[in-house]
Parts: sequence; C-alpha cells; structure tokens
Amino acid sequence: MKLSKVLTVFGSLALLGAAMAPAARASEWNKKTTVTFSGPVEIPGVHLTGFAVLPAGTYVFKILDSQSDRHIVQIFNKEETQIFATILAIPNYRLKATDKTVMTFRERSAGEPEALRAWFYPGANFGEEFVYPKARAIELAKATNTPVLYTSRDIPVEVATADVGAYQPMVVEFQRAPVMASAPTGEEMQLAQVVTQPPAMVETVPAQQTAAVLPGTASLTPAIGLAGLLFLAAGFGLWSVRKRIAA
Repeated sequence: MKLSKVLTVFGSLALLGAAMAPAARASEWNKKTTVTFSGPVEIPGVHLTGFAVLPAGTYVFKILDSQSDRHIVQIFNKEETQIFATILAIPNYRLKATDKTVMTFRERSAGEPEALRAWFYPGANFGEEFVYPKARAIELAKATNTPVLYTSRDIPVEVATADVGAYQPMVVEFQRAPVMASAPTGEEMQLAQVVTQPPAMVETVPAQQTAAVLPGTASLTPAIGLAGLLFLAAGFGLWSVRKRIAA
C-alpha cells in the first residue's frame, strides 16, 4: 500500500471518530435510552393530559438537567417529537452496575399498572429514583409497602400541550422543590433513609511512599550554614591558587 493511501485511510478514520465523538458524549451526558414497555406503566411528574399512565409501547428517556442532588428526566415518544412527561428524580446508588438498562417498578395488585420507580443507565452505579406528588406517594407507599419519594411543593401534574415551553415553569420548580419520603404507614421519612448512599472511600498512602517522605518539621538552617562554609572554602582555595601563580 502506498504512503498516500495509508494517509487517506487514517484520515478517514480520524474524521469518522471526530464525527462520532460528540454524539457519544451527548448520549453519556443526557443518558438517552430507548425503552419498550410490554404493558401500561404509571409515571410521576408533570405529564401530558391523559398520560399519567403510559400505554404499552416504545419511549425515549433523557436527562434534561443534572445537578448534584437532583436530576430532571423527560420521557418522549419514539420519534422524540412529543414530550409525555417531565419528572423530578434523585440520584440513587447501586453496588453493582450492569451493562444493560434497568427499570424498576412498584408492584401493584392485579389489573393495576406498575408504577415506575427508578431508571439505571448501562454501566452507571447511580440511577434516577423518581419523585411522585405527595398524595400519590402516600397511596403508593401503603399499596406497595415500600417508601416512596415525594415533593410537597404544589406543582401541577398535567399540561395540556406537549410543547417544550409548557414544561419550563415546572423545571424551575423542580430545581428547588423539597423532597421527602412517605413510609408505608403514611409517616414522613428523611430522604437519607430511602436513598442509598455510596460506600465511603478512604484514601491510603502506600508504605513505600510514606517511607520516602521526610518530616516537614525539620529546619533548613544547618543546611544553609553548611553551604555557606563550602562557598567560603572554595573562595579561599581559588585565592591561594591565584597568589601562587602571581608569585
């Protein structure tokens, strides 16, 4: 293969990589995930009128906004031309990540749709634990005998249009809404009692590295004095040599 052909091949591969890199980064940032539900699924958040329960079908999940203590997730139709819901979520930790998307649900009695609980992106330890309106959270907690996250802020649960602008006021509210949890008894629980925190990471310094580090309390004065004496001795030696040469 000639050099020009080799350069052409490598150039094409570089362009292909550059074209694909932004898409990959975008997918990792918004965690775009396509999910197909085989049955109806109840969703929280601010949803399009008539879509408190999503019919069986294919949907796209994306993170709209990601802050340190809360995320905002949006659900689209398969073509991403219509928004069905904007949902507040709290990062929740799992010990073992998987290479596939994981959706968890709150099991309901026969004939009732399962309620969406959490979404874990492939390879990620942190997932999205969804927050319900308070009244609905209390009902679900009692029905499923598990704690359910909720926000007590008075936020509408439906919008009449699927336009992006219709969800903007709620996005602002979600960013500052307090989040608690309802126990199966209906009692209020703290968020930390429900959301799993990652294990503590303790940094340790290797013994070899520790042994190589000198104490920081030693004084530099003796070293400076020794250097001064060496310079004086060297100067006296040079003076003696010049004197002998001159004689």
